[in-house]
Amino acid sequence: MSRSTNQWARWRSRAGGLLIGLWSGVQISAAEPKQGAELLKVDVMAVLAHPDDETGMASALATLALIEKATIANVYCTRGEGGGNMVGTHWGPSLGILREAELRDCLERVGIRYCFFLDQRDWAYTESRAATLRAWNQEEALERLVRFIRVMRPTILLTMDPTPRPGQHGHHQSAGILATEAFVAAADPDRFPDQIHREGLSRWQPRKLYALGSLSEYGVEISPTRSVGGERIAEIVGEALSHHRSQGFGRMRGAPWLGRPRWFSLLKTVIGFRKEASFFEGLPIDGAMPSVLPSPGQKRVTSERKLGARLVPRPAITRYEQWVGQVDLEHILLDLIPDVPVVIGAWNGIEVEVHNPFPESKEGVIELSGSDPLTLEPARFARLFPPGVSSLRVRAKPAELGDHSLEIVSTVGGSVTSSTGLLHTVPVGAIRRVARLPILRGPELKGTDHGLAIRPEQRVQGTINGPSDSRARVEVLHDGHSLLVEVRVWDEMVVSNIAANDVRGHWRSDAVEICIDPVGGSEDSFNCFKLGIIPFVEEGGARGARDADANQGPLEETAPETQIASQRLDDGYRVRTIIPFSEAGIHDRKGTMIGFNVIVYDGDKADAAIGENINESRIAWAPRSGVQGRPEDWGRLQLQ
Repeated sequence: MSRSTNQWARWRSRAGGLLIGLWSGVQISAAEPKQGAELLKVDVMAVLAHPDDETGMASALATLALIEKATIANVYCTRGEGGGNMVGTHWGPSLGILREAELRDCLERVGIRYCFFLDQRDWAYTESRAATLRAWNQEEALERLVRFIRVMRPTILLTMDPTPRPGQHGHHQSAGILATEAFVAAADPDRFPDQIHREGLSRWQPRKLYALGSLSEYGVEISPTRSVGGERIAEIVGEALSHHRSQGFGRMRGAPWLGRPRWFSLLKTVIGFRKEASFFEGLPIDGAMPSVLPSPGQKRVTSERKLGARLVPRPAITRYEQWVGQVDLEHILLDLIPDVPVVIGAWNGIEVEVHNPFPESKEGVIELSGSDPLTLEPARFARLFPPGVSSLRVRAKPAELGDHSLEIVSTVGGSVTSSTGLLHTVPVGAIRRVARLPILRGPELKGTDHGLAIRPEQRVQGTINGPSDSRARVEVLHDGHSLLVEVRVWDEMVVSNIAANDVRGHWRSDAVEICIDPVGGSEDSFNCFKLGIIPFVEEGGARGARDADANQGPLEETAPETQIASQRLDDGYRVRTIIPFSEAGIHDRKGTMIGFNVIVYDGDKADAAIGENINESRIAWAPRSGVQGRPEDWGRLQLQ
């Protein structure tokens, strides 16, 4: 234990005894059990989204609890009832009970004393923190978290990365946002005053707030190299995490990555921003209510006395950047390149914002260039730019799929600034109209000019061993009332390891996911139709369930008019579904463009246990990490 940590432990012990004596009017010996407020005092509080989210920081938490003897409380936003279940048929609230039991067994092994929940709803995967905080009621969730902070008076807060990176769960982002706001709100007597006036609490200021990940040059690296009772911390953590068996963690013990160092970025502090040797470096400090230091970063854009321009990013990034300024986190790395989805082969409107920090208008030139093959119109603006922020409208037409870099150069007098952006190209196609749809169990539709190919290189996750391992072709038809979607999958080993009464969580096995966004380009999936089809359940035929949209559950309950069927083939399988426009939310109007994606899940474990998660890879028509929860990056289909 470091000298500063020893000092902190001695100070905490002396202060605790003094406070107990003052409150009770008697001197309580160290041998007697703690009571009242002192019983609830913790050194560290971790704010997380779901049971098992402690995984990334588990080695650090175990080191603190088992070696440095810190008292730790973990607070989880949800009980994880929207997740998968690899060990049984518990779903929804019942799954939440199971996951809580697994979690408590895990935390006991690593020495974490307290575990609490904010009782917010888990509804599976979304990348939208805006949708998450609407569903949770942000102010209510924040009030509950502030109560835990005021009750338990943590010295250190740990939390998750709040950044909207591709693949970053919206619930994880929201946990980081709530922790950051609660760090300040808990010390503010005007926030949730009833906790102070009616519940007997006092305001409290934690000393430091860290987020797991490389968000800042300031922070601490924790290496799980120490041992307890002859066991390495990494081994203890692996054993602890293996309790999350419903999430497929049963074989965590011995995982090599558990022994890797972890960087915790310092977001807020009352001491100072620097690289540290431990979370408790510089502690303790006197006083229950020290002042939070301002961010060492400079205010972005307005602090730079140069005219500049940049691509306006997707709303999630814009919203995040605004929040960073509102909560004074100017020092964290906003290494998110402005990113906008654009449709291949079509003219797309994009927006460039110009920042003029001077009180007067400035004459200048702004030029845009992109990686080939990308056409921009106009690509040059020479004009007088007013003070403040103004907008330029540009049309962009990409000729190939993939990410196209965009450079924006601003020249005013002899001053030159530049910025970069990213245009992520999504595929486009057409839905052929027919007078009458084929019957559900009719012959296979042969490839047409309208078919959508999904090749092994269109990988979302995992490893694909060539075209015979996983590839697909999709045919889509409509008759003005319903969609017919047929997915022909090439797979040399088709696995059927899902029971008929266990159809949620299609990603555990060979499966097809059909994603429909009625308006195209939505930020979240709440107005979407997402259908997971398991081609062959244990008893035989196809079963399906809606997932991660506004109406989750087995198909028979959530979309009773939608039909599905499957056929096993020598080199794979095919599934066909007929989806009424009314259930998918589609309106048949001239030129209607919908968001659309098909994701193929593949697992090649021949001896898979029933319910086991065997997912090895995912490919998609519109591939990108986390794309299943980000409709903006789905492809587009136009109804003919």
